[in-house]
Amino acid sequence: MKYMAIFTGTPKAFESSGWARLSDAERKARESQGMQAWHAWGEKHEAAIVVEGGPLGKTKRVDKSGVSDASNNIAGYVIVEADSHDAAAKLFENHPHFSIFPGDAVEIMPCNPIPSMDA
Repeated sequence: MKYMAIFTGTPKAFESSGWARLSDAERKARESQGMQAWHAWGEKHEAAIVVEGGPLGKTKRVDKSGVSDASNNIAGYVIVEADSHDAAAKLFENHPHFSIFPGDAVEIMPCNPIPSMDA
């Protein structure tokens, strides 16, 4: 089954990470370390990754009132394939998103099929 993993980031997680207090050199070193770890995670789980995904930018919201700017905690995504929801979640234990970068968490949800019109 396929699972969507959403990388979340909150102001609280960013603040508690100390990221803003790093010097430019320290931040660049941590970014380099984080990207190496992220790519290593991707290589390790390459067989499970269905859609590589990536970071997300600014949000637009569309509702009955039209289009507006919006804000949420979603920072990125990836789609993986695993035998179970628990197995999919285990792929993200100690992920660089929150173990090196100032991310908050990774939330994993099943990609359920669209119900048939015959239901």
